[in-house]
Formats: sequence, structure tokens, C-alpha cells
Amino acid sequence: MSKLNYTPVDEIDKAKGFPTSVMIHADLSNTFKSGKVQPIAYRKYVLLQLGYLLKDNVARFEDALMADLGKPKIEVSFTEIGPSVSEIKDALSNVERWSKPEKPAFSMNYTPMRRVIYKQGKGVVLIISPFNYPVFMSFGPMASAIAAGNTVVIKPSEQTPATSTLLAELFPKYVDPSVIRIVNGGVAETSKLLEHPWGHILFTGSGRVGRIIASAAGKTLTPVTLEASKKLGGKSPVFVDPKCDLPMTTRRIFWGKIVNAGQSCVAPDYILVPKDFQDKLIEALKATNDSFYPTPEAEANSTARLVSPQAYNRLSNLLMSTKGTIAFGGKLDEATKYIQPTVVRDVSFDDPLIELFGPILPIVPVDNIDEAIKFVNAHDHPLALYVFSQDSEVKTKIINSTQSGAICMNETMTHVAAEGLPFGGIGPSGSGHHNGKFGFDTFTHTRASLDPPGWLDKILSSRYPPYTDKKLNALSWLFPSLPARPKGPPAPTEGRSFTKWFLFALATVFAGLLTKKKILA
Repeated sequence: MSKLNYTPVDEIDKAKGFPTSVMIHADLSNTFKSGKVQPIAYRKYVLLQLGYLLKDNVARFEDALMADLGKPKIEVSFTEIGPSVSEIKDALSNVERWSKPEKPAFSMNYTPMRRVIYKQGKGVVLIISPFNYPVFMSFGPMASAIAAGNTVVIKPSEQTPATSTLLAELFPKYVDPSVIRIVNGGVAETSKLLEHPWGHILFTGSGRVGRIIASAAGKTLTPVTLEASKKLGGKSPVFVDPKCDLPMTTRRIFWGKIVNAGQSCVAPDYILVPKDFQDKLIEALKATNDSFYPTPEAEANSTARLVSPQAYNRLSNLLMSTKGTIAFGGKLDEATKYIQPTVVRDVSFDDPLIELFGPILPIVPVDNIDEAIKFVNAHDHPLALYVFSQDSEVKTKIINSTQSGAICMNETMTHVAAEGLPFGGIGPSGSGHHNGKFGFDTFTHTRASLDPPGWLDKILSSRYPPYTDKKLNALSWLFPSLPARPKGPPAPTEGRSFTKWFLFALATVFAGLLTKKKILA
């Protein structure tokens, strides 16, 4: 494993290459206050530099991610470099539009006051990125933060030393260190960073660390966005309806489980399927496995490895302790931290195998969809929830009966990088959003502004003392009156009944016209 050189703790307070009294945080804060990152042209320059940092060094990132995680080149392209460049390009194309001041909708009372909403950066942003996607989960939020006009400190994961070392080497070659700084390290270095007030903190990782960071941020009243790994929030369940396109279903579920060796915050955690459909589903999953890995060599070259011996030991122990039955897979190799893609059938709701972050897919048989929904709702809200069905009623029922950070129909994982969609959790699975415009908004302070003309005092003079009943009556017109008081709550099916009545009436009229036409003929 590569050795990661940590940023010395005293250098977090004494920025290397700058006066010894200037902290890294203070240096980036001074850059922000100077207005250097405010011009849109400069933000676009930095974004473009980030894009070329990636493009110029694809082979080096491939080597680093192979060393850290055993990631195949296709996964590096599809889940790391490609989405990162897409986020940068999205920010480049839209930063001018996103940053424009906005005028609120027309208001009879307040439009004359010339209301404006200005978009400003929050200051110095701290992004603490995870081990599982160390490139995308650094560059994606960073693009949003730079587009919003902030300076940025990136704290990469110490569990991916080759990638973190590469980031520390490359960034000063492409971007002014007073605008973006890489700080490498572990607990001590992160704790030192958290002593400072930040414009915003974005953290992706475990629940235990997330709570520590949220607590530390509370001391400085720093806003925090938390994105969940499995340990931070609810699992990501998969509903499989017998009315599904089975070959497509198994391809997309199995891919979502095996990419990055299952070490994805939105990887499918377990499948909920009707009991009488379990055998057919497993048969299709096995066929998918065989098509993905026709030879042992293909399997070895197309699967990533677990990040650490600790991760391997935890998962191998869970696999050995499950009360379910291994349907296929199950091969273990401690020396290479490899666990073969594995499907386990007849897993119960309380089986320890449900708590996963690896390439093991438990199947939980249920009586019906209602039992599946009840189980999901009894636990923390998932970061992602997947539904495989061709039945629109099934989809609608699950959408309306559950809560999750995201819900995807007949697909897994790809929503994370889909342009135009926010990425974030709900409840214990996370708070806040990033990606694209949503990330820009996360790192932006929306500043309200009024500039009322002097003549408005002729209309609003009644607000000034001395207060009188006459002035009170004069001001009453400013505030809208409510609609009539409701007689009671609406009937649950009121809207639906009206729709059915209207359609029935329309059909009756149409049938009458056809009958009349036949008689006249």
C-alpha cells in the first residue's frame, strides 16, 4: 500500500510558503475577502483548470485508484473521471446564469421596493471526501463550491493514500494554493481543521464521524451538509416486482452491487421480493453473473477490491454468520482483500448480513409489497430506494408510501451523477444536497436586498409613531385576507371521485353522440 504523507498539524496553523503567522484557513479566507474569486471569468478559469487537471492525468489517476481500491479502468472512467468532468462542464456552462441576481415574483405591496436576491459565496468551504469515490466526491462538490465563488479546502481520505498523495501533488500545479488547498491526514489533522469557522462543511462518510463533525461545526455555527455512507443512515433496499423486465432487472441490480466491490453509498443493499418469485430471480441473477464473468480471469480483472483488511474481515465474518444460504459466489481471498460477488437467499429481516458495504447481495423474501414497505418504513430512511417493476400502480404506491433520499425506477446508482437531479439524503441518511445547481445553491448565500424609493413614505407613513387607531386602520390594507374558513377536512377521495364522475359523464355524452349518428344514418 502507498504511504500517505500527512500535512503536519502545525502547518495547518502555519501555511507552508506563507508568513508563519498565517493559517491555511486564514490564507484562504483572505483570498475570499479580497474578491479574487468573485469575477465569473476567474471562477471559469479555475473550473477549467480542474477539468484539465483530470484530463491531463487520467493514467495517473487510474494507477492510484488501482493501488488504493483495485478499480478497473472502466470503473475509473464511468464513476470517477467522467462524472467529475461532467460536473465541471455543467458548472462552466451555467455559472453565469446561476450567479445572476434574481428579482422575486410580482407583489402589489413590495414590487415598488426594488427587491433583489444576490448570489454570494459563503467563504472558505471544507470538503471532507470519502475513500470509496475519492475523485468524484472531491471534484463534484468542489466544482459547485468554486462556481458559487468560494475558496476550498479538500481533506481526502487517509484510506486511499495513493489518490490523496496524487491530489496533493497535482493541485498546486493547476490552481493557486490560496484558492484550493489539499490537507492530508487522519483524526488529528481533521480535528485541527474543525477548530476553525467555515463558510460551509460538506462531509461524506460514517455516521459516527458525521456526528462528530456536526457537533464540532455547531460550536462555530457552521452550516453542514452530510452525505451518508451505509453507516450514516438507512440501507438502500430494492423492491423487485414479478411484473418486471427480469433480464434488465438483474443486470442493473447486479451491476449496482458489484461496482467498486459494493463500496458505494447508494449500492443496492438487499432485495425484497415475493417468496414465490425468489427462485426465478436467483436463476436470472446467476445468468447475469455468468455473462459478466465468463472466465475466472474476467472476474479478477473486472472487480475492485475492498479498501482495507478491516473491511475484508468485517464482511467475511458477516458472510460466515448469516442464517441465509449462499446461492452462488462466496469465494474469499484475504491476501488480496477480495470477496467474490455473492448472492445469499432466504435472508431474514434481522440477519446481520443486511448491514453491508461490499459485494454481497442478500435476498429477503416477503409475502407481498405491503410487508416490504412496512419493513423499510420501520428503519431509517434510505439514501436511495430502487423499484423494479413495469406496473405503474406498484411504482406509485411505493413512491407515496416511503421516504428516501432518492427513488429510482428500473435503475440503480446512476442518479448520483445525473444532471439536473440533487444528490442527498433525508434524516439519518444525510442532510442537504449537492451536484449541479443544487450544489451551487448549497454553497451560496442568497442575500436579500431592498432599495425602496423615497415616495413610498407617503403611502407607509402610518408605520411611524405616534401610533394611533387611525394609523392601524390605514395599514390594514397591506395584509391579505384569508379565504373562507373550511367547514372540515376534505374527503380523501374527493378529487378522484370528481375525476371519475367527469370521465363517466364525458363517456356518456360521447356514446350518446355515436348512437344519434347511427340513428340518423
